[in-house]
Amino acid sequence: MNYLSVESVSKSFGLKPLFNKISFGLNQGDRIALIAKNGAGKSTLLKILVGKEIADEGSVTFRKDIVVTYLDQNPIFNENDTVLEAIYNTNNPMLNAVRAYEEALTAFEKEYTDETSAKLEASSAQMDKLEAWGFEAKVQEVLQRLKIAFLDKQIGMLSGGQKKRVALAKVLIDEPHLLILDEPTNHLDVEMIEWLENYLVSRDMTLLLVTHDRYFLDRICNEIIEIDDGKLHHYRGDFQYYVEKKAEREAIEGSEIDKAKNLFRRELEWVRKMPKARGTKSKSRLNAFEDTKDKAFSGKTETKLELGVKMSRIGGKILEFKNIKKAFGETKIVNDFSYIFKKGEKIGVIGKNGVGKSTFLNMIMGLETPDSGEIQTGETMVFGYYSQEGLKQTEDKRVIEVVKDIAEFIPLADGSKLSASGLLTKFLFPPEVQYSMVSKLSGGERRRLYLMTILIKNPNFLILDEPTNDLDIVTLSVLEDFLTNFQGCVLIVTHDRYFMDKMVDHLFVFEGAGVLRDFPGNYTEYRDKKEAEDKQAAKSGQETVVENKIAPEAIIEKNVAETAFSKKKFSFKEKLEYEQLEKDIANLEEQKNKITALLNSSTDNHDDVVKWSEQIGEIISRLDEKSLRWLELSEGV
Repeated sequence: MNYLSVESVSKSFGLKPLFNKISFGLNQGDRIALIAKNGAGKSTLLKILVGKEIADEGSVTFRKDIVVTYLDQNPIFNENDTVLEAIYNTNNPMLNAVRAYEEALTAFEKEYTDETSAKLEASSAQMDKLEAWGFEAKVQEVLQRLKIAFLDKQIGMLSGGQKKRVALAKVLIDEPHLLILDEPTNHLDVEMIEWLENYLVSRDMTLLLVTHDRYFLDRICNEIIEIDDGKLHHYRGDFQYYVEKKAEREAIEGSEIDKAKNLFRRELEWVRKMPKARGTKSKSRLNAFEDTKDKAFSGKTETKLELGVKMSRIGGKILEFKNIKKAFGETKIVNDFSYIFKKGEKIGVIGKNGVGKSTFLNMIMGLETPDSGEIQTGETMVFGYYSQEGLKQTEDKRVIEVVKDIAEFIPLADGSKLSASGLLTKFLFPPEVQYSMVSKLSGGERRRLYLMTILIKNPNFLILDEPTNDLDIVTLSVLEDFLTNFQGCVLIVTHDRYFMDKMVDHLFVFEGAGVLRDFPGNYTEYRDKKEAEDKQAAKSGQETVVENKIAPEAIIEKNVAETAFSKKKFSFKEKLEYEQLEKDIANLEEQKNKITALLNSSTDNHDDVVKWSEQIGEIISRLDEKSLRWLELSEGV
């Protein structure tokens, strides 16, 4: 079933063409990633699809009976709305029913009157009619997983990252047939990204998304389309398949152009030797000559991003933390942390949003002071701090002015010097762009310019706070190569697991409550170890439950349920939750028994055993969680 047809769409901004007569379609079940260099028009194309931009030519057609939602890279809300109002501002009848029920329940719990009771009864009846109770649970799951607990806050009081999470929650809750996402993983921590992956994979959604996260792309998408030199190219496969096939395509195109150039030179000699009065017999050959000429000069001049600035000399002493403590009120960021940095170290920093990663970086830069302890910096250290805020107060400047404010000539790694204009060209800012205003650059182009302003100061210790946000995959690959060969120290905060795995030697893991763990390995190795630890903890917890004879089977028996209801007067919502928990626990127990039987069966398939072991670990964890909640409700806690 066709959901979307794009026919011969073109778009230019002034003299800058983005894409020319591109066509593609989406069928039900397709999960397509759109990739391109920064400034090639990825976000513009998505906005054309949803009617926020107008194409110069061509047509966009959606199937009439489908719901389409769009996540903007920089979402716009009514700044005076609360988060709750922004999320529930929709035509979705089921979501409107949930909103009416939540409002009626809140009013009923505040004050019991005939009016509030009647509204609660009416809204509950509407929920029954639409079978919306499961939908309400889904809404709560999305809000909880994206850590949106600030429902009564006004949108205008939120940070950019919080707004992006609110926008993401809204489009997920709407349950569209077709979901169009522009950089959905920006401003999410790794835990949120992995939940989002599972969420999208487990639902029957058709997706079109722009992302630089290569692990996310591989897990979610089954096809890649690329805008390259204004044209659209299709690749049905994962990211590695795309890289291989793109290289093959470019090699074939290069070979065809070389052949055309050789033929063009021969035909050019013939044209020059022809008499001015050309005969009729030569017309076909002349037409063929023009076609050959077009083919010979159709190849684009391939310019590649070059990161090769000079690094300042690095001395024996680099950076040392001595018993550092930092807290904000009752919230501990770091508690008694010590570490001595060594030359050439590349360290990743991970942890949930809000645990203090950026505060940790700011302490190194002297923007925050520790409550106690000491940070000692070597005399030769030159820090390059790439922060999340990016370029500041440069909107009214030209691109070249931003660079000249730092230096007219920049020393390179090979000992030579380059002008500001020449270095901008190496960073893929052609002359016509160099004299454009910064405000005209795309998000990715601004981040690339910001990276350049950091590197031309010749740092020997790079601190990168979310460097992958808004950068295209090509730029990320070049940055990875640069950092691999960088002889100084690198400290990286990023949610990009592929980037983290490729770059770092070990991790600083913020585990909360001031605990900062030094883990020897990359993110995937840490994740594998943590999953093994979690499974062991879940297994130990299950054994404790059995030893204490509080088995999940026992706690859902009817006589226990009746006792629980007699202890406490439930709200209407809690009663429904209690009844749903009974069903969920019974279903999970059934699943656990089935998988236990499979594990006890004789099988030589190691992959099946691994899969079943993972599944039963997850089931036990969910069973424990729901059982504890059941006990809380039944005991009036």
